[in-house]
Amino acid sequence: MPIYVYEAAEGERGCPACRAGFEEMQSLREPPLAKCPHCGARVERVPCAAAVGFSQSGLDDRAKAAGFTKLKRLGKGEYERQY
Repeated sequence: MPIYVYEAAEGERGCPACRAGFEEMQSLREPPLAKCPHCGARVERVPCAAAVGFSQSGLDDRAKAAGFTKLKRLGKGEYERQY
């Protein structure tokens, strides 16, 4: 399921959660949220890019420590060992 980012709609005061923005995991079939689940203020879905290929949570370090190998693709059928 995708994770969507919501912020308080323009002109809404909202609570600290919706003013700063919050994430909501929703099915593709679910309609966008209209109100903040914390305070009830109007919210809007914020467009954001998906994070792909970068480890911000330290997964690369944990995989390396566990003995896994990471490969980088150089070309068709060519790979370079990262660790």
